[in-house]
Amino acid sequence: MTVALDASVIVAALIDSGAQGKWAESVISSQPLVSPELVMVETTNILRRLERRGDVSRLEATSSQRDLLRLDLELFPFAPFSERIWALRDNVTSYDAWYVAVAEVFDCPLATLDRKLTDAPGVMCEFLTP
Repeated sequence: MTVALDASVIVAALIDSGAQGKWAESVISSQPLVSPELVMVETTNILRRLERRGDVSRLEATSSQRDLLRLDLELFPFAPFSERIWALRDNVTSYDAWYVAVAEVFDCPLATLDRKLTDAPGVMCEFLTP
């Protein structure tokens, strides 16, 4: 089964040794995985923020960023999804709408830790959450 991923799931898989991290690792071990290109910069920014706050060490952040680049994840550009992203503008951010649009096109669940997103009206994909 194809699974769409957002950055929260990837970060959890990369650095969280707790229950959410284990759940995220199990999701990522499923194949194939799809996501908008945005996921790479969002994940990198979250790792940066966690390092700057002292939540993870420089070594752990750097190692996680390298692991991100090794994920077997099919990435998709913005343009083919732009109409759907725009259509969702009243209910979710454009960032979240891109993840949703990818999941909708592939008719697959979107794995996320963002509970607010799972309750957004107008979204037509299923969600995977811990």
